Amino acid sequence: MENKTTFTFKDSLKSWDTENLLDRVFYRPIGFKVAKALTSTSITPNTVTVVSIFIGMIGCGLFYPKDIIWINLVGFILLVIANILDCVDGQLARMTGIKSEIGRILDGFSGDMWFIVFYLVLTFRLINFEGWGWWTILIALASGMSHFAQAGIVDLYKTFHLHMLRAGKNSEFETSKQILSKYKSFTWKNELVVKSFFRLYYYYTIIQELRTPKLHHYAKALNEKYPDGIPEEKISKFREKSLKLMPLLDSFTFNSRSLLILLTLLINIEWIYFVIEIFILNPLLFIAIRKHEKMCSEFEKDVLN
Repeated sequence: MENKTTFTFKDSLKSWDTENLLDRVFYRPIGFKVAKALTSTSITPNTVTVVSIFIGMIGCGLFYPKDIIWINLVGFILLVIANILDCVDGQLARMTGIKSEIGRILDGFSGDMWFIVFYLVLTFRLINFEGWGWWTILIALASGMSHFAQAGIVDLYKTFHLHMLRAGKNSEFETSKQILSKYKSFTWKNELVVKSFFRLYYYYTIIQELRTPKLHHYAKALNEKYPDGIPEEKISKFREKSLKLMPLLDSFTFNSRSLLILLTLLINIEWIYFVIEIFILNPLLFIAIRKHEKMCSEFEKDVLN
């Protein structure tokens, strides 16, 4: 276990670079205090993750009653608490040294579970209270697929940013081949849950790779040329340009979505969320991918020359 007396707030973060303003001033400081309190207990990061999943799902379920705003706001508060706990699990893992591959994957899927309930709730609100037809399901599916695509890209870009900061060593950035190798090492008989998660994570990573070929070509070139660690000069150049994209990436994070959810509840117009996600966030995602792929392509040429 880490020395709790010398563990600072910044030590509990993956990186200051990848945290947005609301995380820095609200979620992460609260998460640090909770995690610090939990270090003297037997509560594990995975336990916190599971609790956050259920609290977030219950919170989203409370968005269903229409015209009962106080219930909706209670649900929103629960969702905020779930996100605090989602911060706690990672911070607690870093503070105690209790880390696991399944814990990292589970943490990544926690937010997805909240939003699956959220999309179901919005769909039923529109059908049952606004008289929309079965085609509402298609709109919700389009919005949900947009969400998961956006979240996957943001997760990849921030993970790769951290990979670069660590000189390409001991990071969480993995290729689908690496994940497939781990998946095959587990058995369905003895490790059903873990193997199932790795199967999902494998498909998740393949989708990321198909959308970001230049990034993965760049990562491969770096690994082949600098097997003992990426030079500081290359890291600094990448970090400088990558940081400029962070504000755009923050448009797709939970913090931005939670504010959009709150707006949707307050004005009591459910379809607003779907419109913004499909017709505003998707074009922004296209811009983010284009910029990042161009950046990686330029850096790859520099490595190969």
